[in-house]
Parts: sequence; C-alpha cells; structure tokens
Amino acid sequence: MAYIAPIHPPSSVRHALKLNLLSPDSECLVLGKSNRLEIHDPTPDGLIQRHARTIYGKITLLSKIRPPPSSAHNSNGTDHLFVGTDRHVYFTLSWDPALKQLRTERTFVDTADKTGRDSQTQDRCLTDPTGRCLVLELFEGILTVLPITQSKAAGKARSGDGAGATLGGKAPVGTLGEPVPVRITELFVRASAFVHSRAGAPEREKPRLALLYEDNEEEVRLKILKVDIPGSGQRGGSGGEIGELEGKDIAVEIDAGASHIIPVEAPAFGLLILSETRITYLDDISSQTLSEPLKEATIWATWTQIDASRWLLADDYGHLYFLMLTVDESHEINGWKLDLLGMTSRASTLIYLDGGFVFIGSHQGDSQVIQIREGGLEVVQTLANVAPILDFTIMDMGSRDSEGSTNEFSSGQARIVTGSGAFQDGSLRSVRSGVGLEELGSLGAMDHITELFALRSQPGLERFDTLVTSFIDETRVFQFAEDGQVEEIEDFAGFAMNEGTLLASNISHGRLLQVTRSSVCILDAESGMNECSWNPADQVSITAISANNKYLAISAGGTEAIILDIHSSLKEVTRKSFGSSRQISCIHLQDIYTDMCIIGFWQSADITIFNTSSLEEIKTAQISEEATTEDLPVPRSVLLTQLLPGQLPTLFIALANGQVVTFAIDESCNLSSRASIILGTRQPNFKALARSESGADGSTQQLYNVFATCEHPSLIYSSEGRIIYSAVTAEKATCVCPFDSAAFPGAIAIATNEDLKIALVGTERTTHVQTLPVGETVRRIAYSPKLKAFGMGTIKRNLKDGVETVQSSFKLADEIVFKELDSHSLNEDELVETVIRADFSDSESFVVGTAYLDDQAPSEARGRIMVFEVTQERTLKVVAETVVKGACRALAMMDGKIVAALVKTVILYSFTSSTFTKLATYRTSTAPIDISVSGNLIAVADLMKSVSIVKYKAGKLGEPDKLSEVARHFAIAWSTAVAPIDTDSFLEADAEGNLLVLYRNVNGVTSDDKRRMEVTSEICLGEMVNRIRTVHVPPAASSAEAVVVPKAFLATVEGSIYLFATIRPDKQDFLMRLQSAIASYLSQASSNPASNTSVYLLPGAPSLSFNQFRAFKNAVREAEEPFRFVDGELLEHFLDFDEGVQGKLLEGLPPAVGVGGAGAAGATGAAGRAMGVQEVVGMVERLRRMH
Repeated sequence: MAYIAPIHPPSSVRHALKLNLLSPDSECLVLGKSNRLEIHDPTPDGLIQRHARTIYGKITLLSKIRPPPSSAHNSNGTDHLFVGTDRHVYFTLSWDPALKQLRTERTFVDTADKTGRDSQTQDRCLTDPTGRCLVLELFEGILTVLPITQSKAAGKARSGDGAGATLGGKAPVGTLGEPVPVRITELFVRASAFVHSRAGAPEREKPRLALLYEDNEEEVRLKILKVDIPGSGQRGGSGGEIGELEGKDIAVEIDAGASHIIPVEAPAFGLLILSETRITYLDDISSQTLSEPLKEATIWATWTQIDASRWLLADDYGHLYFLMLTVDESHEINGWKLDLLGMTSRASTLIYLDGGFVFIGSHQGDSQVIQIREGGLEVVQTLANVAPILDFTIMDMGSRDSEGSTNEFSSGQARIVTGSGAFQDGSLRSVRSGVGLEELGSLGAMDHITELFALRSQPGLERFDTLVTSFIDETRVFQFAEDGQVEEIEDFAGFAMNEGTLLASNISHGRLLQVTRSSVCILDAESGMNECSWNPADQVSITAISANNKYLAISAGGTEAIILDIHSSLKEVTRKSFGSSRQISCIHLQDIYTDMCIIGFWQSADITIFNTSSLEEIKTAQISEEATTEDLPVPRSVLLTQLLPGQLPTLFIALANGQVVTFAIDESCNLSSRASIILGTRQPNFKALARSESGADGSTQQLYNVFATCEHPSLIYSSEGRIIYSAVTAEKATCVCPFDSAAFPGAIAIATNEDLKIALVGTERTTHVQTLPVGETVRRIAYSPKLKAFGMGTIKRNLKDGVETVQSSFKLADEIVFKELDSHSLNEDELVETVIRADFSDSESFVVGTAYLDDQAPSEARGRIMVFEVTQERTLKVVAETVVKGACRALAMMDGKIVAALVKTVILYSFTSSTFTKLATYRTSTAPIDISVSGNLIAVADLMKSVSIVKYKAGKLGEPDKLSEVARHFAIAWSTAVAPIDTDSFLEADAEGNLLVLYRNVNGVTSDDKRRMEVTSEICLGEMVNRIRTVHVPPAASSAEAVVVPKAFLATVEGSIYLFATIRPDKQDFLMRLQSAIASYLSQASSNPASNTSVYLLPGAPSLSFNQFRAFKNAVREAEEPFRFVDGELLEHFLDFDEGVQGKLLEGLPPAVGVGGAGAAGATGAAGRAMGVQEVVGMVERLRRMH
C-alpha cells in the first residue's frame, strides 16, 4: 500500500488578485498556487504572508465580489473572494476577523457539463463592471452566467428589514445566484472582457461582453454580446439554458496574432486590442479604429491596469512595458505611448499594488515585487519558484557510491537538484532539508570579520553580554544591555585591540583569556589587569589555537605544538617540533577527553591523536579513503563534541576540499562509524552550540549542535540516534558564535563579509531552495558521482528582428558550485530530449538523445543518440553517435546496454568500442513517453495506453536477442512518467494528475492473469508529475521501527516535490482507517463556523470531501475515493488537534487496527492492547520527520 507526502509545496503563481478581504480600509494580495490560497499584505519592503489555506481542488479562477455593506453577509464591509477549481466547483469566501480565518459564504455549486468540451484556453472569470453578474468561460461554446442579487430588486420583494434583508426571503442581497449556461457560437475564444457602458444609467442596460475569437477559417474576429441576467438573483434563475445571446460582429481588421483585449474606462471608453505587431484602439459605438505598429514584434502574456488611461503590459520574453493613452480635451483618443521599463520574470499575472509597486506572479520563473522608478524598475522582493520542474536528479552528499543509493531527504544529506523554469528564467534549483534563521537585529556594516567570541564581562553573570569581533588587524568589542541596547567599547579589560584575536573566552576565577598571533594573555575581568602572558620565541606567529578548561594548545609557526597550563600562569607543560616536512594545519583540545590533543597536518591525509600532557603520539587515523598525491584532502578544522545522546562522542574533521568526515571515538582513541558528506568546495569551520536533553530517567545531558560555515552553511544535530545535516538560510556566513544574552536568549551571532547580525536558529525543519540561474531551459539533467558533475540538456531562445530561434546544447557543470565547465552545441533545429548517466565497463559517460524540429524534412535522420566522455581537463568529448529514424524521447541503461525510446519503437543497443549495435526492438501502442529499467524488465509509459512491461531475453545458439511484452495495464491513461518501486511493482503518473501503483502478478493462475497488471493503489495528486526518481534508502534508515519505506521522489509542473513510500504491512490498515477518521472529522467540523480545526475544508463548505478530491479521475473513469493510498499531508494534521480530539479519533476506530503500548484513550489492537494517543502522535511525528 502507498504513502505520499509533500516535501516542497507548489510555488507556481498562476492566479493573483488584489482586494479588501481582511479589512475594508486596506487591500491585500491573494495568490493561487495549485490547491493553495495565500493571503499577503503589501508593504514597502515586499509581501508579508498573513494566512494560508489548502483546499480540495486545483485553483483555476480568482475574482472578487463586493456585497453591499448593509448585507448580512458583509457586516464588516469587506470584499468576498470568488474561487473556482478544476473540478468545476466554485465558492465565495470572506474573512472572519474574530476567528482570524476564512469562511465560506456561498455553498459550493457544481458547474460541470458532462457533454461540454473544456476550453482550449485557460478558464476565465469576468465580473460585470456594474456588479450584476459574473461570467465563467469553462467550456467551448458555453458561457456560465452567475447573477448577483441586487438591492433594487430586493426593494420590491423585501421581507423584513435590517442588514439581513433577502429577496423574497430567499436570496440575500449581494450573493451569487444559481449558474445558468448560455450557448454561444464562438468556440475558440482567445480573450474576453466586459465593455464599460456609456449610458447615464448603466444598470438599465444589459452588460456587454466583448469576445476576441477565431472562426472556422482561422480568422480572428471581435464580437460584442449582450448578457441577459437570469431571474432576479433567486435560486434556480430562469430554470435552465436561455439560448444564444444577442450580439454583433464588429467589422474591424484584426491581426492574426491578436491575443488580448483591454476595456477602457471613462472618459475615453472603448477597447484596446493587443496583437503581436500592433496595438489597436476600437470605439465600441462607432466601430472606428486607431492602430499603430509596435517598434518590435512580441507575444503578449498579461496586463494590469494602473488607472483609466495607464496600463502595464508583460510579454512572453520577460519585458515589462508601460502603456499610456493620450486623450484630447474632448476625451477623444489620439494615440498612446509604449515604453519599455525593464526585464522581469516571465509574468503569468500582473497586479498593480499602488505607489509604483507591482506584483509579478510567474509560473516559469521567480515571482517578484518590483517598484517602478524614474528610468526603470527595481526588484524589491523575490519569491522563489521552482516550477515547472522539467527534470531532477538526486545528489547524495553522504553516499557517493551510486546514483540510486540515497540517504533520507530529511537527513540533509540528500539534495534534490531540479531543472526549473523556462528560457530566460531557466535555472538549477538545489532543494534541501534545512532550518531557517530569524534575524533579531543587525550591528551594521562590517567588512571581513574573521572570528567571533561571546564573553561575560563580569564574574557571576549567567548569560553573555559582550561580543568580541576579530578582524585581520584589529579587535572590536560590543557590549549589550539587558534591553538590547548595544555600545561599542574602545577599551575592554586590557584586551589588545590593535591586532586580530584568535581566541577569547572566560576562564576560572573571573578571568579572561585572549590569544592573538603574537601573544597569550590572562586578564582580570573587573580590573583589566594582565595577570600573566606568554609569547612565542623568535617572534614566531601563532597559527592555530585551541583550549579546554585546563590546557591551551598552540601551533607556533605551523611547525611546533606547545601545551600551556591555564591554571598555572600559562606554564609550559610540553612542546614538540614537527619540522617543515610535517606542518600543522589544525589543532584541537576539548573537555570530553582532556588528555587527547588532536592535530592535523598539511602533508598527509590523516589526523594524529597525542597525549595532551606529553604530546606523545597515541594513534594516527586515515581520513579519506580516496586520498591521492594530486588531490590530498588536508584536514583544516577539527571538533570533538557530544552530539548523539547516550552514544560515543562524535569527531568532526573538515577537509580543505569541502568534505566533512565523522567518527565515533572512545576514551581509548578507537575510531568507528566513519561517515562523510560534501558541504562545499572550501573548508567548513565548526562552532559548537550548547543544548540540553532530558533522559528517560529525568536526568539532563549536555549535548551540542554544530554550525558549519562554508558555501552551504549547515546546522548539524541529532535526531532519533542519527546525525542530521540541515541547510541554514545564512548563505553568506563566514563565522558564527553562540550568544545567549539577556536581550537575545538562545541567539547566535553571524558575521558575513558585509555585516554582523544577531539571529535565532529555527526549530522547524523545512525545505531550502538555492537558485543558480542558467538563462536557458534546463530540459534534462543527470548526475554522476564519479565524475562529480552534472550533465544538462538546455534550450536557449533568441529573438532577433522579430524572428524567434532556439539553440540546444549539452552542458557540463560542477557538482558543488554548479559552474559551467564545458558546452557542446547541437545542430540547427535539433533539441535535446533526454540525458542519462551511463556506467560502461571502461568509463562513466553521459548519453544524450535528441530530436529534430522539422518533421517534414526528406532526411531519414529524425534524431541522434550521442555518448559524451569527460576528459581529465573536465571538458566534453563526443566518443560516439548514431542517427535514429525517430525522435529519441527517453533513454535508460540495462546492464551496460542502452535502451532508447523512439517515437514508435523501443530499441536495445549494445555499446562497445564506440560502436552502437542494435540488439532488439519492441513496437509500442502509440508513442513511448518514459522508460525505466528494473533488472531485465523495461517499463514503458505510453502516450495513451498506460504502461507495458517488456522483458529482455538474450539470444542463445545463434538466435537473436528479443524484447517481448510480458505484462500490460489494459486501460486508457495519458502517461507522463513511470518508475519501478519494488519487485514487479511500478509507479505511474498521468497527465490528469493521477498516480497509480501497478503490480505484475507473476504467480497468476492463467496466462491472462500474468499479463494483466493490477492496480494496487491509486490517488489523484491534482498536479501533473513530470519525473519520478527511484531511491534506495539504506537498510538502517528503513528499520523495523519505520512505518513507511521511501521508494521515490516525484516532481510536478506546479513546483511541488513529493516523497513516495510503501507502508509496512502491519501498519497499513491502521493508517488507512486513521486517514478516514481524520477526513470524516474535518468534514463534520467544517459545518461548524466556530471550529478552527478544519485544515482543507472551509467552514460552511460541506460539499467537498477528501475522498472526492483524492479520488482517481480521468476522461474515461472516475472513482469515488482513493484506493489503498494514504495522504501524508492530511495524516500529519493529527498533530494539530488537541488531545481530546485525538482520543476521539482513535476511539472511533474499529477493533484490530493497530498494536501498541498502553496509553490514553486509543484504538484496541489485535492483541487486545490499546494504541494510545501518545504512541500514535509519536508515529505521525516520525512520518513528518521523514521529509
């Protein structure tokens, strides 16, 4: 049975709306991201999120309705939000200021037409300027009219009085009536808009709707319809369809590239028609036109209005334009000005926020808040967007043996690298589990801080109050008052301020220790008197330093180690010279094993443990298993700390190449449990952050987290007996230190190359995204751990002199900094289709499949398969290629052989001595979209005919090799991706957003049973999956305590990333029943407006259910509920309920649905034991920590 949980939420913004939803006095911005609504407040510094809500259904429409303030449904005078979904369900929402949540004002209504054909363009919702109706465009040839109850009509049939007045006691004023479908003859409508009325009493006229449409001869025409508003807002309207609307075609010449119409308000009135080569103004009364060509042809994407005569226009290439009408004294339009403001992300929606601020919502790039300034624009805020994810790969920084064996994503060691965006917005995105930083304050601009130290300025202080900042040639000290006030002190306790500080700390008897490159001093904290000092001989510099509560270890000149006794006036305990052939790279003392001094050396890839009091060598340990003389991993930083509770201390070793190696170490210096991870390309520096953890017996153990600073800063901590590496949002951090002060308890100080800040490390782990702009569509990506590089297939779009061209390339990029190393351009009109990593017997390479754009060319070459090797100079070299007669859509490897999916055929090639040899072929039903290999089985995802399983059989005794179909899913499914998840089990995604787990029954009774694949699980994800990547989590991570076993990651068009897992057999029934209980409870809670426990359902919205939303649905079949699939996002909301609700949910479960220990009210297990609330909470928490 299957389990699905989101790792990264949808980030694509297709819909946005500005309205007075939260307050009648201030406007907010509502964003629609897949099935998620977000409410933001605009500020001069950007957007601030105020509320978010996930709903049952993908959002396709957003609009606003303003009921009269006297209406019972609008007592606070705010706007209502109209939302439409892909299930043809709509509803209106208002904001409840008392409960601080959204509530449903209008019950859901199904507007689906079983006989209708979906609109070829996006769904649209248009609001009549006079506020009398909404018009929905959902199907070809059909408009759906939603009347809005009017107060004038209510005056004739009003029952009662006051704010709650209704129409004839039926429909409250300002609410939506029942939808009425209206037939129109125009099938392909490119754009539409209500025309502003010029009459003195516009409410007496019928609303006029302008349609820009394409007729049967592909001519673009304009028609204006008069919309009949059914009934008077009462339920049922006129009782059905009302025939075709009256209207007339406007005799105006329109360019074939016309795409948008803009209604013009008073005083000018009329319409603007946006075309690829010109802008045309139309007077809707006289049908006179005024047209002017554009300076450069373009493709318009969207627009937004500033005022009655000014608009902002965005095109498909990321240009933002300012359009202004020029009007004479008689309000006649005599022209317009179109100015280019600058470049932005490609806009899917534009919203003008006032004051020169504009929100740019993007599907294929980052959404932005910009400010229009004189001479151009300025980006105020960037909202990261990883959509659309065209392809992705998994980079395991902790296990570099193969691409498939992967640590859990939540460990922070598995990084998902996506090819996101399109064309100029194309980029690589690194998605990793991590924690955030909450900035508490800034001490201002400071350049090149080298180290930070926190001190207590007086004996007896419990918290730090002094921050020492070291620079290359000076030291600065800042003191913090209890109220957070900061003062820089020019003279502090006798510290040497004219040189950099290597170490500063509090020591016993109210003293302070300061170490610089030239001296060691012990100072009295109160008087500042220098009690004792030590200087290296012959003016040698101190190059490395470390201390514990008793000793101070010094590296003098990098060739000599010296131990000083802190308690005996810096008395020299011992020293040892290593000479120039063995120079010291790092040195470390700690308080766990005080008799251990750990030293690393420049000339060797190892560390040595010495006795602290004598510097006698105890043990030398090899750090790297792949050390070579050309690339020697030098240890640069060492830290020994207690990270894991109840286990041996952990030794962290940072290498110069960015690798971190860890060992468990005992008091006898025995090293075990070696592990490694790549954090960057330069050495990480460690800083221990103290924390405490209570044991089962009530005792408290002092533990530490570790902050590692490098290109990708990480917080290293323990969870459930394992080490977690979490990304931290401090990309520019150069050094940190704990700063638990009275004003900032639990804080840390963070320095960058530019400033110094005080911040709190977050406790909630989320996904962190790093963006690496490419400027081209990253269509395919593959990762090679051996080559330590990515292979990327990209597409670049160019626009020159109004002609658009594309150029496709295969690029090589570094695995850490993502720097482009080399590029190979493909032929003209040739596009990259697929890229894989191939491990041949003699080398590891990249294999690229391509396709030609021109299908009508006489040449038989429709694509190529190319093999690239990476040279020692890290450049690309084409070692072989073969021409194929069909576009190469997908590639896979099978035991050193290449499997290629062409347009109608799957072909198996052998590749030896740079030569392709065709071994076997298989004819598909329509066209293969994706393939994956498991052993000698090939899963083929077909364009229309779901999945078939093809088996490879090598020929014997001179017989040819064969590819034969052994199983098939006999159903219609427009497949997009497929991957093996277990023996004879495959996960399939289709274009309608469904997921299916298919099982090949090799033990079937009949041959038909064996050939017919069974659906063992299915669910509607609601988003189209572009790629599925199988993962193999090590057995330790999928132990007997694990509830689910991770099997794959999924990436979608909307920017979501999901974890797919299989559920342990003894937990399947319990999780299914628990999911059902939570869904049922939420459905009941939604009918109670005072309930604040609803997660998906909105109060007053009983029409939608979890089962309806997650039920499989395509054009052929529609199920009633998900089948053997658990939605982790819903399940994890069990943790949001109070203990009383949790207990009721478990009490409601039938017997024999789980086994556990005794606890509070719970579900009775098969063995007669109760599965308590706390046990279930612990289980769900473990599920949430997996991602």
